[in-house]
Amino acid sequence: MRSFPYRPALAILTFVALVALAGWVRKDFRGLSPALFASVIDFRPARVVVEPMPEPVRPGKFTAVPDLEDNAGALDHFYQALWRTERKEPGAITRILHYGDSPTTADLITGDARALLQARFGDSGHGFTLIAKPWAWYEHWGVKLSASGWDIHPATHPDLKDGMYGLGGVAFLSRGSARSRIVLRDKGHTRLEVSYLSQPEGGEIIVSTGELRLGRIDTSAYVKQPGFTVFDLHPPTGELEIEATGQVRVFGITLEKETPGVVYDSLGMNGAFTTVPARTFNEKQWAEQLQRRKPDLVILNYGTNESGFSAYVGNWYEQELRLALRRLRAALPECSLLIMSPIDRAERVAGGEIRTLASIPKLVAIQERVARDTGCGFYNAFEATGGEGTMARWYEARPRLVSADFIHTTPAGAHQVGERLYQRLCQGLNEYKFRRSTQRPALARRK
Repeated sequence: MRSFPYRPALAILTFVALVALAGWVRKDFRGLSPALFASVIDFRPARVVVEPMPEPVRPGKFTAVPDLEDNAGALDHFYQALWRTERKEPGAITRILHYGDSPTTADLITGDARALLQARFGDSGHGFTLIAKPWAWYEHWGVKLSASGWDIHPATHPDLKDGMYGLGGVAFLSRGSARSRIVLRDKGHTRLEVSYLSQPEGGEIIVSTGELRLGRIDTSAYVKQPGFTVFDLHPPTGELEIEATGQVRVFGITLEKETPGVVYDSLGMNGAFTTVPARTFNEKQWAEQLQRRKPDLVILNYGTNESGFSAYVGNWYEQELRLALRRLRAALPECSLLIMSPIDRAERVAGGEIRTLASIPKLVAIQERVARDTGCGFYNAFEATGGEGTMARWYEARPRLVSADFIHTTPAGAHQVGERLYQRLCQGLNEYKFRRSTQRPALARRK
């Protein structure tokens, strides 16, 4: 287990001291209320319905979605899979991978989208989750984690020279003994897959559920390579334990069911830039991880952190985005790719005004252009959630929809973002159905 986090603790104490000093220097300074602190640190998801859901648009009543660009059928593979799932065809599981930065690390936004999609199309399981908390607020809805003994290495602090961080961008290393306990709210899963690194002098992993040992994994191999071991689960299974001995590297677990439905993997990394998938990940190993998951849609949802560096956005961001997409396309040539923009990000300027960063619209414009150039879908979450000035409005809203950093949504704000993403994907499916229904008569006439 890692030692006590002295640097984060020192940063928090310094912040508190500065606030106290401000109150001593300026008697008119009101300080920060406990409620405001809570809004900043409260990343626990909550199913807060902010506004009623509209009725889904049916074929024949097609409504265009201006902030979701399909770019000549870039999302057809995904819509085809989702339509098969909707019809409950045997084995029709639609898999979505959502890569993002800190707004998604607590399964905010992604958790809301998952819940809505699974309620409509069917629940095929929790999907991929890490086995311990790389960040104190890391969470996956329906999964409770406790762990000890792991040396945790996120790809956002790249100290593993081989670049092998697994699907979720975090590697968990045991150099002697480590364990994780995973408690599941949904006890109906039938399939567990453990993802790890096979390597010279690799140790072993013991997987158990309650008092029943599911099996032992030998991670030793002649060369480093991704390893995957599948275990059958017999419902109800509400608890899993993973125990490592010796030199072991684990990337995460995947939980699924056999029934048709949606699996939505939340792959948020705190502090992530597009550079992580573009350059930090070992390309071959990442490709093998992606191919193993067989996704129908990969969402690339970065830009929040890049927007804080205007020179980077103007000079280097586009090439990093194109490189990440090239890697994804090479690994998954048939999969639908969707670039999802960040929502608004703001700062407080002189006079107290909360103003959108000038780099945000520029970054979103780059993403839109690159999506068109590379045959990807593009979802303009910035405009879909209100565009420029959204953070100012959301900060004044009740319930408050964004924290005091004008970056991270509260659970209520995250619900709005996730709900809108869900709506746009469903409306996109309706558009796909409409196109297919008009194409069939034309094909029949030609014959």
